Formats: sequence, structure tokens, C-alpha cells
Amino acid sequence: MAETTKDLLLEIGCEEMPSAPLMHAQRQLGELVDGALTDAGLAHGAVSTLSTPRRLTVMVAAVATATEEISGTNRGPATRIAFAEDGTPTKAAQGFARKMGVDPIDLIRRVDDDGREYVFAEHRVASRPAAPLLSALCEDAIASLEWPNYRSQRWGNEHQGFVRPIRWICCLLGTDVVPVRYAGVESSNTTRGHRVMGPGEHVVPDAAHYVDVLHDAYVMGERERGEVIRAGVAEVEAARGGAHVDMPRRIFDEVVNLTEWPHVLVGTFDEGFLDVPPEIICDSMLSNQRYFPLYDANGMLTREFVVVSNADPAVDSTVIDGNERVVRARLDDAKFFFEEDLKHPLEDFVERLSTVTFQERLGTVLQKTHRMERIAPAVMEGAGHAEDAPLAARAAHLSKADLVSQAVVEFTNQQGVMGGYYARAQGEPDEVARAIREHYRPRFAGDELPSGRVGKAVAIADKLDTVCGIFAIDEAPTGSSDPFAVRRAAIGCVALLRELPTVSLARLVSTSLDAYLEQGLSFDKAEAAGRVRDFFKGRLRIIARDEGISPDIIDAVSAVDVIDPAEFLARGRALQDAHDGAREVFEDLATAYTRAAHLADASLGTAVDVRRLGSAERALLDACERGDRNVKNALSTGAYGEACAALAELRGPIDRFFDDVLVMDEDTGLRENRLRLLNRFAAVFADVADIGFLSRTKG
Repeated sequence: MAETTKDLLLEIGCEEMPSAPLMHAQRQLGELVDGALTDAGLAHGAVSTLSTPRRLTVMVAAVATATEEISGTNRGPATRIAFAEDGTPTKAAQGFARKMGVDPIDLIRRVDDDGREYVFAEHRVASRPAAPLLSALCEDAIASLEWPNYRSQRWGNEHQGFVRPIRWICCLLGTDVVPVRYAGVESSNTTRGHRVMGPGEHVVPDAAHYVDVLHDAYVMGERERGEVIRAGVAEVEAARGGAHVDMPRRIFDEVVNLTEWPHVLVGTFDEGFLDVPPEIICDSMLSNQRYFPLYDANGMLTREFVVVSNADPAVDSTVIDGNERVVRARLDDAKFFFEEDLKHPLEDFVERLSTVTFQERLGTVLQKTHRMERIAPAVMEGAGHAEDAPLAARAAHLSKADLVSQAVVEFTNQQGVMGGYYARAQGEPDEVARAIREHYRPRFAGDELPSGRVGKAVAIADKLDTVCGIFAIDEAPTGSSDPFAVRRAAIGCVALLRELPTVSLARLVSTSLDAYLEQGLSFDKAEAAGRVRDFFKGRLRIIARDEGISPDIIDAVSAVDVIDPAEFLARGRALQDAHDGAREVFEDLATAYTRAAHLADASLGTAVDVRRLGSAERALLDACERGDRNVKNALSTGAYGEACAALAELRGPIDRFFDDVLVMDEDTGLRENRLRLLNRFAAVFADVADIGFLSRTKG
């Protein structure tokens, strides 16, 4: 009896592919083949993928050897509508037949369950063998792979492209070769092994034994390669008693995708290189050679480094020697750059910043530095540490100097870090050196903040200058376009200012925009400041949501012109807690507030004639005056919970007012006096939140 299911294998073999697009393509290939099999009507089991630098593979278990035969019957119009009296088909019958893909004469007349006679169309889709479908399916899958940031290439006279030249295609359904042709290469039942240890072609007897054939040819799948590397590194660490190998995820993934039969080796470099800042040593090894630095149990960089070899273990000593030679050459360069930079004071580098453009309309990096020198001291003064303002100004002045140093030109990731070393070497205060080193933080979500307040001040100055400048020239980020990382800069400012709650963000925005105006940039300051405030408020809304504050509460707090991060979030949490603790009170109060705000007429003011007040009106006025005092006192000390509690006390008086008082009285004097009282009531809330947003949750 013929098999009804067989395993499917599609392997695309090519020259070594770059790591990042390889991983992306691997995910795509599995999804493409899975979806295409379903669309073709071929039942199948689990889909799995495998990749090495030289191959991209998808394996599918239990693929049906043929599609299922499909038959069915569709009911059309009633017979009396479908055929004329002489028996000829009407337009209704013709249209139905055309839709069903049959001839009108083939329509069947039959009485249905409702007792009426209808016409029916019977259709049948015959079973089709899988092989021809799989040929087209596999070719389409290869052609559909996308390579972000990499162009597909074409070779010879072929119009079909791929990220690297395709050298072989292995495509099997069970033991049978599925004919696939792409980029001039035709499929077969052979794969290729490791270039050195398993060279040449290797026959794959059937799809189910593909992984075994690869292993015999010294080729591992990416999961096994990752496990082998981790195990080798763990052995290295264990042999050195608490040592730690630094393996950043991105570099690790890349190394996994540079090998087919990996094993871990350890190399060393000359001890003299340890006099060079460890950051550029590690940067050189990780970024340029994909070597992993080794730290001792005390966290100090050692002379040793981990190499992942893809060569025959018989030549390990040669591999180690070769890699040590490469490291030595790169570290010689790093040592030279570092020592040459130390020969010049940072002030020399600062002057050269005039040749580096920050942004075409916003000027040079030197000009940015001058603006930061104004903002950073203002941060210190706002934080209550005016004594540190000179240190903040000095750190801001030197913060960008290392951008033109030889070390940073060569190792761009070390900007700030190298400046910190140079500042310390020339005798700058520790606070200044540390601030220079750390002022780019936070670089990403969850990154550490600068450790000292001077560093925080310079970091805020740097990021806020960017935000304000971009909005001053009306180049705000749109959609996914954010070339100056303004969103990230704003989020960084928020994180930093939460650590310095007494600093006024609005005042810093004004200082920053003034610096641009004095530089000669032309823009409407009030308009730009408004855009910046709205932008920060948008970031704060996102952060508040992520921290569990409800959308209605966020809307209520956002209605007040507060952009200081600590205050905005404290108000949100206080109102959230108050609302959750007395939900009915606040929702009824919100309803009354909304009604009052709707009736209120701001043009009338809040000066109430107490002589014309009834008892309910007088009770509301007394409650408003008491509430206003309590709210102001609470806000002055940052006691936002007490402010919310003061608002809650207005619920009873406002409910009684609306129950007992006709606001829109025919007497103009009475009506306007009552409207002034409602204005007075609404004013109590003005500096806390627009709680009218909470009325939407009621019910």
C-alpha cells in the first residue's frame, strides 16, 4: 500500500550568509512553507527549520502525498425562477451556473428539506499529487524571502536573486527528489558538509535522516551550536574559579552563525595591553574579531580571551596563534591611539568640535556644548545643589571633546568613556570625569542612569538640548522616522528628572530655547515650548500607562499643565488610589463636575454675592473655600493624596446643590450668581485634575 504521508525537506545551500538576515530568513522560510502547504490543500505535521552559515533549511513532517478529493453540492434559485415555462434557463440559472463553473444544462432539480424544488450544482475537485505542487511551492518560497538592509544579488544571466550565490538545493519528499530550479541551480538528493572536515557532496537517503547526514558531515544545527559554545565557555569559566566570559547576545548569535562545527579555544594577549582602558580592548575584540573577553573572579579584565573555532581541532594551536596575532595588531592600534590622545589636553579637542556638525540648522557640536553649559548648571540649581553648578558647567564643556580623539574615531562606541579617562588623566575632579563618562546614559530602556548628580545634570542638558532644538526647527519625529532619537532622548530626560524631583522641566525648556535664540536661530519660542511640553506629556502618558495608571486617570491629570515627571506620575498614582478607594464617590463627583463645567460661564468670574445664596448654595461656597485652601496646602507640599481627599469632600455639597437649586433661574441676577458659584466650584479642581474624564467609567 502506497504511503499517504512523507517528510518534506528543502535545503538552500549557498555561500556564507550574514548573521542577522540569516536569522530573519530562517523565521520567514518556516512561515512561508507552512502557509503555502495549507493554501495548496496539503495536510502536514510540524514545521521546523535549521540554519548554518551556508544553508537555510525547512523540514516538514508527514506531508500528504496528494491533496484530498473535494466534492460538494450548492443550492441555487428555485426551479420556477431558474427555468422559463419552455424549460430554457433564465438569467438567474445562467448566473448561478457560471458562478459554480458548470453548464446550465448540468444543473440538477431536486426538492429540498423545505418542500420546494431548487436547482443544484454538483462540483468535484480531483485529488492532485503533491510533487508538482511542492515544486512550485518551494520555488515561490525561495523567491519570497526578504533580506532587510541587504540586497538580493543576481549572478550571470539569471534574473532570480538571493542574498548570496546559491550553490545547491536539496529537496526531498521522503526518498523522492522534488524538482526545484532556482537561480540556475537544480535540486538533488545531496547536501554539502563542513568545508574542511566534511567536504564535498553527501547523499541524503530520505528527508527524515537529513540531520543525521549533516552531523556525519560535521555540521550542527544552530541550536546545537549554541549549546556547544555555551558548554565550552562554562568549562573555561569553571577551570578559572569564578571567571566570567562576556558574551553579548548579539555577538553570540553572530558567532553561532559563523560556524558549523564549533569548539571553544582560549587565547592570550600581551600583559602590557592591560594598561589600555579595558573598554577599547573589549570593543576591539568583540566588534572586530568576535572574540569574547575573559574577566577574573574580581571582575578585572584578564589577558585571556575566548575564540570559537570552526576549524579542524587538529590545528587548534595554529588557530590560537593566528588569532593572537590578529589581537596583537588591533590592540597595538588601540594602545597607540590612547597614548597619542593623552598627549593633548581635552581643551584642544573642544576647540576642534567647531568642525563637527551636530545638525545642519542647529550648528556644530561646539555650539551644542556651549548650550549644554547653560542648561547643566540650571539643573543643579533646580535640584538644590547650586554649589555643584560649576562642576556641571565644566563637565558639559568637556563632555563631547573625545568625539574628535583618535580612540573614539576608531572605536565610536566608546564616546564618553574615553573622555572620562582623559579627564581623569589631566586632573579634572572625579565628579567631572565620571559625568563625562556617563552623560550618554540612559542609552536605552532599562539602562543605568549616571551615578552622580553632576552626571545626571549633564545628561539632561545633552538630551533636552536635542529635543528642544529639533522642535525649534519644526522637525519633530513622525511615525517611525526619528533620525535624532528625540523620543529616546525625551524618555531619558524623564527617567533622569524623576531622580531630581525639584527640577522644573518647563524652566529648563525655556532655558534651552533661550540658548538657541541667543545663538541666532529664528523661531517662535512660545510655540516651540508648547510643542515640547506636549511631546513630553505624550511620553509621560505612555510611562503612566506602563506603570498601571488607568487611561481615564491619565487623561484627567494630562488636562492640567504639568510636565514635571515626578509630579505628573505622583498626581496620577494619587488620583488612581483615591478613585480606587472610593470609586462611587469620585464617579458621582466627576458627573457633577462635568455638569458644572457644562453650565459654568467663565466670563462671569467667581465673585459670588453671598447675600443671594440659599442654604444649599452657601454650603457649597463654604465647601469650595475650605476645599480650595486644603488643595493649595496639599499641592504646596506635594501631598497629592490629600489634594484628592479634599476634592472628594465636595461631593456632598455639590449633590445637594443640584438637588435643591434651579441653576438657570428666570431671574438673571440669581442665575448669574449661581453660575459664578459653579465657576468657583470648578476652579477648586483646576490645579489638580480634570476629573470629568472619570465620569466615563461610571456604570
